[in-house]
Amino acid sequence: MTDLRHNRGVTLVEMLVVLGIILVLSGIVISVTLRVDNQSKEHTLHNAFALVGSSLREYYEFTGRFPPQPQQDPTKALAHIEAMLQELRAVPAARKVLDQVSVSLIKSESDPMGADLRSLRDPWGTVLDYIYVPGNTCPELISAGPDRRFGTADDLSSKCKR
Repeated sequence: MTDLRHNRGVTLVEMLVVLGIILVLSGIVISVTLRVDNQSKEHTLHNAFALVGSSLREYYEFTGRFPPQPQQDPTKALAHIEAMLQELRAVPAARKVLDQVSVSLIKSESDPMGADLRSLRDPWGTVLDYIYVPGNTCPELISAGPDRRFGTADDLSSKCKR
C-alpha cells in the first residue's frame, strides 16, 4: 500500500518564504544600485569642477582676473553660469580646457535674440551656479545635488581649499 501523506507539491508557507527572500535580495540590489549611481554622478561632477577650475585658472593667467559674477536677472535663471562660460570661451586656452567637459553636462539654448546660450548642468540636470566675490582667491561652482534644490545639505561645491 502506498503512503499518501508525502505530497510532492510546495506548501504556501514555503512559497511565501522564498518570495520574502527574493524581495529582500531585490531591495538590497536596488539600494546598492542607486547609491552607486549617485556616486558615479558625483564623480562626474567633481571631474567637471576640476576642468572648469582649470579653465578658470587659464582665464586668470590670460586676463589677470576671474570672470565677474553678473547681477542675477530674475527673468533669466541661467545668467551667472552663462556669463562665466561666455567669458571663458573668449580666451583660447580656457576654451580648450573647457571643451573637455562632458558634452552631456553642457546644454545649448537659443534666446529670442538668436544668441546661443550655453549652460553647464550637473548630472541631475540642474544648472550650476557660479559665484565669485572679487578679492577671493578663486570662484565657486555650486550644484544643487540629487534633490535639485539649492541651499540644502546635499549641495556640492567646487570651493577652493584655503
